Amino acid sequence: MIRILLVEDQVMVRRALKMMIETDAEIQVTGEAGNGKEAVDLCETNAYDLVIMDIRMPVMDGLEAARIIHSRWPDRKVLMLTTFNDDQYALEALKSGARGYLLKDAEPEELIRSIRSCLSGGLALEDHVAANVMPKLIQRTKPEQADPSLTPRELSIISRIGEGRSNKEISEELGLSVGTVKNHISLILDKLELRDRTQVAIYAIRHDLV
Repeated sequence: MIRILLVEDQVMVRRALKMMIETDAEIQVTGEAGNGKEAVDLCETNAYDLVIMDIRMPVMDGLEAARIIHSRWPDRKVLMLTTFNDDQYALEALKSGARGYLLKDAEPEELIRSIRSCLSGGLALEDHVAANVMPKLIQRTKPEQADPSLTPRELSIISRIGEGRSNKEISEELGLSVGTVKNHISLILDKLELRDRTQVAIYAIRHDLV
């Protein structure tokens, strides 16, 4: 069972999020808090696998709480779930130790995927956030060489993922169907042994493909 601490100051929103999260039988919200201080206090006495937390809250905001949780319990993952579609907030959240930054209008399936990605060691980011924020987090001195087995088509798709393009935008730019783009991305993930699009975006940045 995956144990979640849900931190959200609006009770109705928290209840709705709890219902969404628990649509997966393996995930359970075992703790709830209305601000960052309450979250830290609960972490002192309870074990959680993941803390899902809003950014703007009274008493203590999510960024400060994430910094404290990350420093005291480095194995405890934090996923920011917010209404703020803001690159600076996302950058600060990742610097604070969060493993993901997701908007509250995400589909339930995307939220569940993000939870599992964070817990498996990945990063859960909106595509545009990955494209805008990851270059600021990754220090590049000498770009790494891209895998020589990648085809020119695969490289072009990787570069566009690194720029934050959606599958539809990639299909229009390259004159391919959306299904073909999805197939290429699946092959890229298998070939590079990556988990998701966020890791493909990071790969693009590290290998100077954007």
